[in-house]
Amino acid sequence: MALILALDQGTTSSRAIVFDESGSVVGLAQREFKQHFPQPGWVEHNPEEIWTSQLDVAAEVLARLKLKPADIAAIGVTNQRETTLLWDRATGRPLHNAIVWQDRRTAARCDELRAAGSEPTAVQKTGLLFDPYFSGTKIEWLLDNVPGARQAAAAGRLACGTIDSWLAYKLTGGALHVTDASNASRTLLMNIHAGDWDDDLLRLLRVPRSILPEIRSSSEVYGEVHSRLPLGGIKLAGLIGDQQGALFGQGCYRPGDAKNTYGTGCFMLMNTGPQAVASQHRLLSTVAWRLGGATEYALEGAVFIGGAAVGWLRDGLGVIKTSSDVEALANSVPDSGGVSFVPAFTGLGAPDWDPYARGAIIGITRGVTVAHIARAALDGVALQVADLLEGMHRDLGAELSELRVDGGASVNDTLLQIQADVLQIPVVRPRVTETTALGAAYLAGLAVGVWPDRDAIRSKWQVDRRFEPRISADEAAARRATWRRAVDRTKGWAQNA
Repeated sequence: MALILALDQGTTSSRAIVFDESGSVVGLAQREFKQHFPQPGWVEHNPEEIWTSQLDVAAEVLARLKLKPADIAAIGVTNQRETTLLWDRATGRPLHNAIVWQDRRTAARCDELRAAGSEPTAVQKTGLLFDPYFSGTKIEWLLDNVPGARQAAAAGRLACGTIDSWLAYKLTGGALHVTDASNASRTLLMNIHAGDWDDDLLRLLRVPRSILPEIRSSSEVYGEVHSRLPLGGIKLAGLIGDQQGALFGQGCYRPGDAKNTYGTGCFMLMNTGPQAVASQHRLLSTVAWRLGGATEYALEGAVFIGGAAVGWLRDGLGVIKTSSDVEALANSVPDSGGVSFVPAFTGLGAPDWDPYARGAIIGITRGVTVAHIARAALDGVALQVADLLEGMHRDLGAELSELRVDGGASVNDTLLQIQADVLQIPVVRPRVTETTALGAAYLAGLAVGVWPDRDAIRSKWQVDRRFEPRISADEAAARRATWRRAVDRTKGWAQNA
């Protein structure tokens, strides 16, 4: 039976997962790495630590399974999107820490671009809004603020990329400087209709084309891992942004199919087929994947703080010891006791797009306990997702029959029941919830013939549990109205701080 190695480079950890032909997990290794917060609202990663942690877990899982590189048919890479770095082409050394997707340092620059009237053109070409979430203004900031960066770029010594590009470069010993269309579509620099870097946007953000990677398909043999590495000789055959990877891993190949991933943030994607849908409700149009020269698209809503809200209860407040403890604590009370928890720690994503919003816990009375706050945290995650789905309903004019879910927090039954209640549709958890990595594995396997086509892959998807709504539509609407009142109170908080 063929085996595929998926490298899942996430926001807080690097993981390596071996899948077999049935799509089952054979082995997994994971390692967390350090988060750097140089200033309030700034988030950085050490690119070398990302690389070494990713390589180490890959070597670890192969060693644990007693596998050699020759036993692996291909490698697929999936990655935290928008996180961006610069490196020296000759030495391979990063010039600065990577700026993480959550980082807010370019909020004022995005305001300038919006005030100058540039956003409508960017939306039309990229499907994205001007927000510090995306890579374009991060690249501009790095070029302007890292000593010698613009000179190095002018001299042809500089490479730029998102984390998929960095890993492909390191895995191949510097032979490849590539990205796939899904990751490129998150930079504010790619025309998603033409499928290439856009000269007007490059000029607007003052990014030289020469530093950018070549945009490739999401499934093809790009090259082989360098022989000096523990994975030497394995074909690198899949690249996909993490949320598009989950959409692919969930078998959402038909227009209207949708999934939500509960990770550090929450990301809902709906397949829109060969057409990019222009959102009228501040959602994003994005590339889902490019296969065999054909590009397919998705509508996306992004919540910046999802599972990270539970992490804050653990690490910031110390009210739980592990993230899994939140479910029992939340279930010790029947509801949130009137508390709303808006986890806008790094601003608000879709549909509000306010980088100056900050987190708030509202509605506290003398009877409120940490259990009510834990319950409100789960409510806050689910209600943010409900805002995304409402926007998709309005954009597409169609009702979703079910929502497929995955990600670390999808093991929380209470969260998924709350989600079904506020959405008023079934929420479906698959047997294999490692769908982000699974999507990368499927794409790599397609490139080397492990699976013949997507029909063969779709047939492997199986339900673990289906959550049906238990409250009335009126009660769900009332909860959502209270939530929107709370969200409005968080907006603009840090704008003049």
